[in-house]
Amino acid sequence: MAKSAPRKAKAADKETKAAQAAVPSANAMDLLAAMGLDFATTMDIESTLAGALRRIAGYVGAEAGALFMLGSGGTMLRCHACVGPTNIVGLSIGAGQGIVGRVVQTNKGEIVRDVEDDPQFDGQVDAKTGFTTRSILCAPLSVKDERLGAIELINKRGGDNLFEQADLTLLEALASSAALAVLNARMAAELVEQERVRHELELAAEIQRSLLPPPEGPDFPAHGVNLPARTVSGDFYDFFRLDDGRVCFTLGDVSGKGMNAALLMAKAASLFRCLGRTVHEPGRLLGRINFEIAETATRGMFITMVAGIYCPATGRVRFSNAGHEPLQLHRPDGSFEEFPADTPPVGIVPGAPGEAFPEVEAALDGGALYVFTDGVTEGYTAEGVELGIDGLKDILIRDATAVAADRLASVARVLAAGGGERGLRDDVTIMAIDDASAADGRSAHPSGRVAAPAIAAVPVMTLRLPAVADRLRLIRAAIGETVRSLGGAEETAHDMVLAVDEACQNIIRHAYKGDSKGEIVIEISQEGAKLIILLKDFAPTIDPSTVRPRNLGDVRPGGLGTHLIREVVDEMVFLKPPPEGGNILRLVKRIG
Repeated sequence: MAKSAPRKAKAADKETKAAQAAVPSANAMDLLAAMGLDFATTMDIESTLAGALRRIAGYVGAEAGALFMLGSGGTMLRCHACVGPTNIVGLSIGAGQGIVGRVVQTNKGEIVRDVEDDPQFDGQVDAKTGFTTRSILCAPLSVKDERLGAIELINKRGGDNLFEQADLTLLEALASSAALAVLNARMAAELVEQERVRHELELAAEIQRSLLPPPEGPDFPAHGVNLPARTVSGDFYDFFRLDDGRVCFTLGDVSGKGMNAALLMAKAASLFRCLGRTVHEPGRLLGRINFEIAETATRGMFITMVAGIYCPATGRVRFSNAGHEPLQLHRPDGSFEEFPADTPPVGIVPGAPGEAFPEVEAALDGGALYVFTDGVTEGYTAEGVELGIDGLKDILIRDATAVAADRLASVARVLAAGGGERGLRDDVTIMAIDDASAADGRSAHPSGRVAAPAIAAVPVMTLRLPAVADRLRLIRAAIGETVRSLGGAEETAHDMVLAVDEACQNIIRHAYKGDSKGEIVIEISQEGAKLIILLKDFAPTIDPSTVRPRNLGDVRPGGLGTHLIREVVDEMVFLKPPPEGGNILRLVKRIG
C-alpha cells in the first residue's frame, strides 16, 4: 500500500497537468492575443507566419519547427516558415507525404514521441541537413473543413527530448487560432486586391470613355452610344470632321471580354484616330490598322470593324466592313438596305502596310446609315426576348422623325430595360451617320451643293534639286509616295507622277535649255481634299500665253506634254512670277 501511493500521486499529477494544458493558461491567452494582433495589423502574411511560428515553438519549448501551407492545387505542401538550426523554407512535399501530410489529410493532430517507432517518418531531411529528429508534434491548420496546412514541432527541449500529450493539446489550440488568423488575413488581402482591381477597372473605364468622341449638336451628321456590359468595354466608336468638311467614322467590336479586350480596343481606337487624319481611303485605313493589330494582338483575338468617310456636300458615304455586322441604310421612304461584310475581321490575316480592304460607296439621299455591334441585336427587351434586327428596325421606323441622337437613345433605353438587374448581355454600341440636315442644305443651295469651307493650305514637303534629267527619278518617287501618304489612290499617284515629270522635263529642256546649273523647287501642300504642287524655276520669265498645247492632229514629235498635264490634273496655271524673276507653275489635283 505504501508503494502504491506514489504511483497514484504521479498519475493524479499527470492528469492535473493534462487538464491544465487543455485550457490555455494566461500566458497562452496572451500569446494568442499577440498573434491575432500581428495578423490584423500587417498585410505581409509570410513574415507574420514566421513570427507566429517562433512564438509557438518558444512557448511549447521545441528545438525546431516548420509551418507548411497547402498550395493552390491542394496536392503539395510548402514550408513557409521555420525555426531551429536548419532552414527548410521553400521545401515542398506531397500533400499526403510524411507525418505532416498525414495530419493534413486526417485534419487531426498527432504526437510521435519517438520517430523510430513510426514507419511513416521520412528521414530524408535529417539525412540532408544533419539534424536529428527524436520526437514530433504536429497539428493541422484548419478552420472547420477548410484545410490550410499544418504546424510541425521537433524535439522537446530538456529531459528526454520527447513531447507529451499535453504539448499536443496546447499546440492544437494555438494552431487553430493561427489558422483562423491566416484565413482572416487572406480574406482581408483578397478584399484589398479586389478593391485595387475595382479601382484600376474604373480608371480603365474612364480612359476608355475619354477615347469616345464628345456628343455633337443635333445638326452634326454623326452620333453614337456605348453601354458597357461590364466596367470596361470591348466596343468602341469614333468620328471626327476632316479639314475639307467630310466626316471620318469607325465602329468596332473586340473579341473576348475583360482587360485584354479593353486594351486592344484602346489600341485600335488610337490607331484609327491617328491614321484617319491622313489616310482618307477607308479600305486602305483598315489595311494599315490590320497590319499593326495582327503583329501584336494576343493569339485568338480579333476586331470586327467598320471604317468610312461621309461627305455632307454630296450625301455619299464610302466605307469598308471587316467582318462586322451588316450596316443598315434607312432611306426616307422607310425602306432599308443592308451592307454585309465582305472581308475577315481585323487582326486575323496579317497583311502589308499598303494593303487595302474592299470598299463600298452609297448615296444616303437624306437617309441614315446605322452601324452597330451584335450586342444590339442580341440584347434583350423588357419582355425577355432578343431585340433582333427586326426589333431594331421597328424602333428606328417609330422614331424616324426624331433627331439621330434621340433615335439611338431609344434603342439604348430598350436594351437597358431588358438587361434589368442582371445587366446587359453584351456591350451595346450603335452609331448613326445621318444625312437629313445636309440634304436640306443641299436642296436650299442654288447649286444644289453645300459650299465647301475655306481651307488653308498645309505645307507637306519641299524639294530643291538641280535641273538635270538624272534627278527626275528621285522626284517621281517623292511625288508618288507623298500622294499615297496623303490618302490619294494609286491611280491618282500615278497621274501626278506623270504630270510633275512632264513639267520638270519642260523646265529642263525649254526653260533652262539644258543648263545643269539651274535648279527646280517643288513645294507640295494640301488644301482640304486638294493636293497643290508648285514648280518653281529661276530661268528667264516666260509668257504663259506661249505655252499652248499643240493641235493633236499635228503628228510632229514633241509638244504633247501640256496635253498630258492638263488631262490628268484638275487645274494647271502659271502664277505671277516673283520680283527676282523665274516661273511658277501651279498644279492642283483632288485626292480625297
